[in-house]
Amino acid sequence: MLTGKDEKMARRGGFQGGMPGNMNNLMKQAQRMQRQMEETQKEMEEKEYEATAGGGAVTVKVSGKKEVLSVKLSEEVVDPDDIEMLEDLIVAATNEALRMLEEDSAKSMEALTGGLNLGGGFPF
Repeated sequence: MLTGKDEKMARRGGFQGGMPGNMNNLMKQAQRMQRQMEETQKEMEEKEYEATAGGGAVTVKVSGKKEVLSVKLSEEVVDPDDIEMLEDLIVAATNEALRMLEEDSAKSMEALTGGLNLGGGFPF
């Protein structure tokens, strides 16, 4: 049986600092953060990143969805006797564009979460 004091505390929503009220605030903050993360993810997917290799001989553009949008080659880099160099330049430019995307994504999420390490394999 609850005493008069305990009964008042139970009616107010809990004991020792009102834990249920704190839990509601925490849930609201988590929901707000989730909405912000979804909005940030959508913004990231709409961005484009461009990188070059070989002094500008190869340019690759990727989307925030990690899809290659375009590859541009200057005429002087197209040498039928040295296809391997061209392949290497395309890979280098693509990897640089993807690195730029990942860095931008990490900065956006860090700004949103305040550096909070959420773990669990989140896609950002």
